Amino acid sequence: MPAPQSSLQLRSLITAEGELQLSLVDTPVPEPKADEVVVRVEATPINPSDIGLLFGAADMATAVASGTPANPVITAKVPANALPGMKPRIGQSMPVGNEGAGTVVAAGSSALAQSLLGKTVAVLGGAMYSQHRTVPASSCLVLPEGTAAAAGASCFVNPLTALGMVETMRREGHGALVHTAAASNLGQMLNRICQADGVGLVNIVRKPEQAALLRSLGAVHVCDSSAPSFMADLTEALVATKATIAFDAIGGGRLAGQILTGMEAAIARTATEYSRYGSNVHKQVYIYGGLDTGPTEIQRSFGMTWGVGGWLMFPFLQRIGTEATDRLKQRVVSELHTTFASHYARTLSLREALTLEAIGVYGPRNTGSKVMIDPSAG
Repeated sequence: MPAPQSSLQLRSLITAEGELQLSLVDTPVPEPKADEVVVRVEATPINPSDIGLLFGAADMATAVASGTPANPVITAKVPANALPGMKPRIGQSMPVGNEGAGTVVAAGSSALAQSLLGKTVAVLGGAMYSQHRTVPASSCLVLPEGTAAAAGASCFVNPLTALGMVETMRREGHGALVHTAAASNLGQMLNRICQADGVGLVNIVRKPEQAALLRSLGAVHVCDSSAPSFMADLTEALVATKATIAFDAIGGGRLAGQILTGMEAAIARTATEYSRYGSNVHKQVYIYGGLDTGPTEIQRSFGMTWGVGGWLMFPFLQRIGTEATDRLKQRVVSELHTTFASHYARTLSLREALTLEAIGVYGPRNTGSKVMIDPSAG
């Protein structure tokens, strides 16, 4: 199908009065330059990072639907105390969607662009909640022949985050790792990577059913933070794996400090000398998500050799460079239907994504509720 001159794109706007507005905007589709292609987007996931841009700091409990079935609009209030943090984006109609996949329907004159015509590609290009996207040909990852767009829609954010965690562990001299919110799509990928690579992994979940899910997938060390025995279970898992680096999707609350405490307790099991400064083994927690938006509470009971910081996939890939990043991408393609397979609770059109019922499913970011948008539908 030829590329149209314009197509629908989902936009997020926060006004100076503190109102979030979600709507569909008819947006021009730029004619591809020599080294560009036009992709008809057929599958794009709603990741937690997308929800952060989509909703901003709005209180979605105040969301109201208006408009028409053809042009739905969702509005919600941004609390007054949160509005200053949204200042850089006030008044800007922002496109959403980090990644997706679809068919190349038009191409520029370069050999690379022309070679992609008709191919199914995955793209990490931003603004993917659009019916069509004009992107550099070099940013397209060609999917194996016969692969549906839905299978390649999540080629980048979760797979490269999971691989980046293992790569960070190795580069910083650790031998095993801890992951929180571990029953998520990303957590299941990380579990499969660690099993394949022989890497020790401690999975922390928040519900018994999540623990059961991971164990059914072969996870060895699973700790339920809601269990009364959590700290004892965590310490035993850390003794078994010797994990000294953690990646925390929760962010707020006491969990980061509890992980560091457990690491120190595990190290102390084999200590031969006492030190009032604790062990000299470096213990690191990286926060990469914000499922709990409250303060991060650290109760220091783990000596002086430790760190807590932030970690994001995009800056990490920039640090390791193009060659190392391409190596990770090729692993994703080769294991697309196994290690890096994603599962979705439902698929929505752009218009269906702007309903209160749908937002009630994907907005809370609960395990098992990951949603895909098919902008070409409807």
